[in-house]
Amino acid sequence: MTKNYILGISCFYHDSAATLICDGEIISSVQEERFSRKKHDSRFPKNSIKYCLNANKINLKDVDLIVYYEKPLLTFERLLETYLGSAPRGIRSFIAAMQVWLKEKLFLKSNLKKEFKNLEKDIGDEVKSKIKIPELLFSEHHYSHAAAAFFPSPFKKSIILCMDGVGEWTTTSAWVGENNKIKPLWEISFPHSLGLLYSSFTYYCGFKVNSGEYKLMGLAPYGDPKYVEKIKEHLIDIKDDGTFKLDIRFFKFHRGFRMTSSKFHKLFGEKPRKSEDDLTQFHMDIAASIQVVTQEIVIKLAKSLYKETGIKNLCLSGGVALNCVANGKLIKEKIFDDIWIQPASGDAGSALGAALIGWHDYLNKPREINPKDSMKGTYLGCNFSNKEIKTYLKKINAPHNELKDDDLFEKIAEIIDDGKVVGWFNGPMEFGPRALGGRSIIGDPRNKKMQSVMNLKIKYRESFRPFAPSVLEEDFSKEFELEVKSPYMLLVAPLKNENCIAMSDNQKKLFGIEKLNIPRSNLPAITHVDYSARVQTVSNVTNPRYYGLIKAFKKRTGCSMLVNTSFNVRGEPIVCTPQDAYRCFMRTEMDVLVLQNQILFKEEQPKVEKNETWRQEFDLD
Repeated sequence: MTKNYILGISCFYHDSAATLICDGEIISSVQEERFSRKKHDSRFPKNSIKYCLNANKINLKDVDLIVYYEKPLLTFERLLETYLGSAPRGIRSFIAAMQVWLKEKLFLKSNLKKEFKNLEKDIGDEVKSKIKIPELLFSEHHYSHAAAAFFPSPFKKSIILCMDGVGEWTTTSAWVGENNKIKPLWEISFPHSLGLLYSSFTYYCGFKVNSGEYKLMGLAPYGDPKYVEKIKEHLIDIKDDGTFKLDIRFFKFHRGFRMTSSKFHKLFGEKPRKSEDDLTQFHMDIAASIQVVTQEIVIKLAKSLYKETGIKNLCLSGGVALNCVANGKLIKEKIFDDIWIQPASGDAGSALGAALIGWHDYLNKPREINPKDSMKGTYLGCNFSNKEIKTYLKKINAPHNELKDDDLFEKIAEIIDDGKVVGWFNGPMEFGPRALGGRSIIGDPRNKKMQSVMNLKIKYRESFRPFAPSVLEEDFSKEFELEVKSPYMLLVAPLKNENCIAMSDNQKKLFGIEKLNIPRSNLPAITHVDYSARVQTVSNVTNPRYYGLIKAFKKRTGCSMLVNTSFNVRGEPIVCTPQDAYRCFMRTEMDVLVLQNQILFKEEQPKVEKNETWRQEFDLD
């Protein structure tokens, strides 16, 4: 029987990616940054496409459809109308944008075909003159988000809410998904955007837009939301149903290189923080305030959608859906019977949505519903065998031992119990921004020093950044005030009271980062300053080896969770290959590296200079 392959791609804005589906099944999804080692890489995802084809032993000629995740001409229309509406202001950013559009984006269809021809030639499948590119389709940005949210979900029928910065004209959209069809309900258009509002505060607090929003969310619990009313009075008009309108005079994202205007800075009394400046209580209070406003809007939108439709399930996608604090608040409201959030909710996940649109909409194929979901735990990327890993380690003369699973799990549990930090490289790579036990750095959540050690000596990042717990699926409700599973680390929940340590009166008077070193629970490494944690529930079905490791740690210590953070250092993407993992291991103060069944100890590794010679010697490029 002939198989039908559809390739979905997203690129040329940020977080480019590729997804391959076969007869409606998601078989490979990867982000370009993992191969290029350039964080949030926006270029044509040639390496991602190569991986999808090679991993499934097919060529481009075997692909029936290619679906691009948005319609660039609609985006171009928005840019023209926006710039003309604010002219002559914004002329410098207009000229800069037009140079990119005239060179790359305006003639995107022909440019994509050229890229695919070069790709096929590079793969060496056919001579260039005989190459026939598969049919190329274009979805709409928010439709791709909606498809990525609903089609893999466990629901036959659901409301779909998509919230991001902007896609073509749309910034927020609501849909109804049923069986294999998705129908639009309503949308909010640019420049009125919850995502861009949040990103404006990201910029104002000195973090990078489109990548630092999670830092703002992590900073919020250190602050007091004292600016909520000021935001609602001046920046955004929020209606009872959750729809909203920005006062665009306070912003510059529509006509300049900056996100906020001088009027914005005057309103709050300070200029934007520079990235190298200290974070103050002011920035923490600002972060707390915009987080509260965001949560209010999300909850109001959800309530009005339920009231409008009576549909009992909700799917979420778009960049705002990665705000796990807001997601946790939404779950707590119990508006819907069930909520499912696309784990790759950003633009990378839109490649997946685009491919599924090709299957269910364009080809009108039926949808098979998995009662869990169809994302396979997001373990949809590169996988390496023990044989491949041993060949690499032998090539670079890296001392290592091989252990069978049960022995390995017991040994690593012992090492973690001893206070060591472990790089855990296991099975297929995750798709999306979260490390979920495939490419993770792990440690002991009971260790009082673990958060600072991981932040300052391993991740090389800000000390306030929290870490997440990976907890056995059957034990999560014993440890956290959470009634639903959280397999994709997209929900923040409070710890159970019995795990918490009350603060003294003097401790309650502390401000900002002073709160950081106060022990709040018997799990200090994963407990944030507001007694919450971003929870990942681990299943024996989707990741049996990671589950087996946590099980071994529980058997040894009675603790059914581990600290889990992504396997990378600040400014770099999550590791993809054994080479990436070894380089990260050698560049940090990580104690132990596990590559599938191979275990490496730092003290046994060769002492080398960390320069270009070192990179070449250890095949790290």
